[in-house]
Amino acid sequence: MENSSSYPQVIRWLEHIRVLSVDIGARGSTRPGEQKAAEYAMNQFEIYGFKPILEKFKSARSIFLPHLLGSVLLLLAFFIFPLAGRLTAGIAAILTILVLISEVQELGLQNNLFRLVMPKGESQNAYAVIPPSGEHTHDLVLVGHLDSQRTPLIFRTPTWVKIYDTFTMVAFVTFIFQAVIYSLSVAFSWSWAWLVTIPSAISALLLAGMCIQADLTPFTAGANDNASAVGMLLTLAEQFSRQPLEHTRVLAVCTGCEEVQHYGMIDFYKRHKAELKEPQAVVFEMLGCAGPSWLTQEGIIVPFKPAPRLLEAVEKLAAENPHWGAYPVKVSGGNTEMADALRVGVPAITLMGMKPDGEAPYWHQVQDTFDKMDAQVMEKTWDFTQAFLKELDV
Repeated sequence: MENSSSYPQVIRWLEHIRVLSVDIGARGSTRPGEQKAAEYAMNQFEIYGFKPILEKFKSARSIFLPHLLGSVLLLLAFFIFPLAGRLTAGIAAILTILVLISEVQELGLQNNLFRLVMPKGESQNAYAVIPPSGEHTHDLVLVGHLDSQRTPLIFRTPTWVKIYDTFTMVAFVTFIFQAVIYSLSVAFSWSWAWLVTIPSAISALLLAGMCIQADLTPFTAGANDNASAVGMLLTLAEQFSRQPLEHTRVLAVCTGCEEVQHYGMIDFYKRHKAELKEPQAVVFEMLGCAGPSWLTQEGIIVPFKPAPRLLEAVEKLAAENPHWGAYPVKVSGGNTEMADALRVGVPAITLMGMKPDGEAPYWHQVQDTFDKMDAQVMEKTWDFTQAFLKELDV
């Protein structure tokens, strides 16, 4: 761990990260470690004087399995296309289109055919409601996810991440091409149609191999991703127990199953969106090694951008306080729980600790351990976050 801190809040924050990533360790979605992390959060909320709530839900157990299913169906479409003229061409076209629709919906965090058939496990959200000191005028949902991801080859180095990001775009284009060619072949019976979709079949085969390899890797201890965010959330909750915001009711939400496409956050908004009063959301991601920074865009194929007024507020704050060195970043090839808020109409932004060049330190890597935390970065991030939350308390 780099440097020690004189900030009592950062010392407490580091202790939460240590418990989550060392004492508990790997916290795979729907696995026992994730449950232990939720129990720890519940216990901390109780210590701070709140009445925490634990809500259970069913979730997929792997983010890779839906895409493995999609790649297998695309390969099936490729192999049956030439077997019986227009009949199998039509079947292949329908299969390819169904996969494309389901992939777009999955990447956009929507229900789809894949989610209907995926094996499920039990997970949970742990949260506390922190009332304001004065008149309650609006709500603020603060979010950090409890689970950690596996450690696939595609996340092993920044170069591999770039290869993965490029591959997903190329593969998606080839899958669209396959859908178009197969659909038109039903009408025109092109003899060459099967051969020109060989690149699509190769992409599907590579995608299948990537997903199988990923699901065979161990889970990371997840110190930066995302014990650092849960630690921030718990440290803020402790401070708000003594010094609540004036007009803002805070909902401090530790979510489960973010790493398998946000089942926990989706469940939370499904249950509680209607109860929220003029809500906004601030999502915390990977705050222990780099930053402070904020996302201006995220997404895999389907892009999401933060609410303009929150973006303006954070930009103004960073400009007025250059000593923090805060800066904007983008994520390509991933989503945060900002997307879930935006999808249900809740203005949101993500504070995410990425390097200025876009690298996310130790993202889904075995090396994501407690000793990598940087106390000096965390001090700046703490000050930046505190000031931003006060800016929203109007």
